[in-house]
Amino acid sequence: MRHGHAITLIMPALDEALVISGVLESLPDWLDRVIVVDNGSTDETAMIAMAYGADVVSEPQHGYGAACLAGMSAVTHETSIIIFLDADGSDDPTIMTALVDPIAKGQTDLVLGQRCSRAAQTALSPQQRYGNWFACALIRWLFGSSFSDLGPFRAIRHESLNLLGMRDQTYGWTVEMQVRAILAPIRWQEVSVPYRRSVRKSKISGTVRGVLGAGWKIISTIIRLRIKAA
Repeated sequence: MRHGHAITLIMPALDEALVISGVLESLPDWLDRVIVVDNGSTDETAMIAMAYGADVVSEPQHGYGAACLAGMSAVTHETSIIIFLDADGSDDPTIMTALVDPIAKGQTDLVLGQRCSRAAQTALSPQQRYGNWFACALIRWLFGSSFSDLGPFRAIRHESLNLLGMRDQTYGWTVEMQVRAILAPIRWQEVSVPYRRSVRKSKISGTVRGVLGAGWKIISTIIRLRIKAA
């Protein structure tokens, strides 16, 4: 509990056995529940998560959005605030209060971790930086709202998340949430967070196929939601 609110963490994970223990050890003790979504791992990710007391949900269908949706389905109604955090160790779990407290204090409904200003020099690839800039510029042009990042580290009020009606099962998850927050509308804000380079090659930015696939999915998601809202 924090400020009287029950908090659940959802952590999508795919083959993160090398790093997930460090992430779980760094979690704040005020979390009420930790849900690790095993997104089809072939290593011991799930076993390690269970050893640390996390509830493990299996989602064999690969896709970041699919993992997040599976985690959402396991959240109970008692939860007030949901946090999304990747299991690769890129984000710092010890600053989680910066994302949760504005929601717990009634100041906003969605807090997004903005990585760009505090990312380690090599943590974000040039294609990630450009992709973030282009996607945020497209959102600003089509919707009139100024985001500066599409980072996965975020917290949201449970009832607000249910209101958004999230559907994307792949790379479009984060941008879908942000655009739907504009359309709902719900209150949102960004908080600068540090971002470290993962010890493993990124499953998205580390390959040409991943970069192109993610870029196309993000842009098409923005345009689709704009057309639907027209």
